[in-house]
Amino acid sequence: MGSGGPSMSTKFSEDVIPLTDLKVNPGRVIKHVTDVHRPVLLTSRGRGVAVVQSVTDYEAAEEERAFMRAVVAGLADLEAGRELSLADAKARLGLK
Repeated sequence: MGSGGPSMSTKFSEDVIPLTDLKVNPGRVIKHVTDVHRPVLLTSRGRGVAVVQSVTDYEAAEEERAFMRAVVAGLADLEAGRELSLADAKARLGLK
C-alpha cells in the first residue's frame, strides 16, 4: 500500500526466467525472488507457464487482497445501509 512496501510490478527484463534456468540452477531463481520481492515469470519456448514467488511475499499479498476485499465489502454494506454501531461491532468482535 502507501507504506513504501515491496512493489508488486514485474520487471520483465529481470523477472522472466526460462524454465531451463530453473532446472539448471533452482537456488539462483529462489534467491532472486526472495531478494527482489517480486514474482518471476517462468517461460517455456518463450511462453509464460508459471509464476514463482517467495512464500513471505505470497502471504503478504494474500493478506493485502483479503484486506481490500473486506474494505470493498464494508463499503458495499454502507451503500446498502447495513452499518453497525461501534458498540455493536465491538460486541460482535468480543471487544470491550
